[in-house]
Amino acid sequence: MEIKQCTSLQEVRDEVDQLDDMIVELIAKRNSYVRQAAAFKESIEEVKAPERMEAVMQRVRHRALAYNLSPNLISKLYTIMINEMVESEIAEFRNGGNF
Repeated sequence: MEIKQCTSLQEVRDEVDQLDDMIVELIAKRNSYVRQAAAFKESIEEVKAPERMEAVMQRVRHRALAYNLSPNLISKLYTIMINEMVESEIAEFRNGGNF
């Protein structure tokens, strides 16, 4: 991972703002794929998929460590994100997977 060496506070803020924009876009893309997944599932329990959620959590915690980032921070963020996306996927499932 390459990090630009900034020369001012404004430059740091600009870089952070750009990253925030990218993060939001990536979360939106992730949510779109999660919603698509509803079409391939046959029950609400399959939508909830606790084993998949656990696998995702383990994977992202491991990735956090690789980037010297707190795995607890990533766990908290992903818990919120996954819970909200599961609700979105359940709504899609009940709608027949027609997002």
